Amino acid sequence: MLELTMATVSGEEGATAGMLLADAPSEPGAVLRVGRDKAVCRLATPDDWLFVSRVHLEFQCGPEGAWQVTWLRGSQADPSSEVRLVVGEYAQPLVYGGTVALPRGGNGEIVVQDRTAPRSVNIGFYHEF
Repeated sequence: MLELTMATVSGEEGATAGMLLADAPSEPGAVLRVGRDKAVCRLATPDDWLFVSRVHLEFQCGPEGAWQVTWLRGSQADPSSEVRLVVGEYAQPLVYGGTVALPRGGNGEIVVQDRTAPRSVNIGFYHEF
């Protein structure tokens, strides 16, 4: 099972909007998406947060029940956000269009940071093994 929690954070003081939750069983082919398009994303950001693509992140379960996250390429050649994976004290930037494996049985956070304003989308994950 992969559990995701999403909070949108804006402003200098870090005001946090409501928390959204989504989960999926660790079965091959299971998918959870994050972005502005409510029709295809289980976790949707505000419509006017254009630094987040319509479908920005895709969490997918592989054949052995391991999860990975992909920063999907949007309509722009150069993204208006930065994405990083944080697990404990370790932080790793995600490459635009790149994929990284989530730790099996672990937890952490994916942070989508606006490059032009003090706003971010923080997605906590917990991979129940």
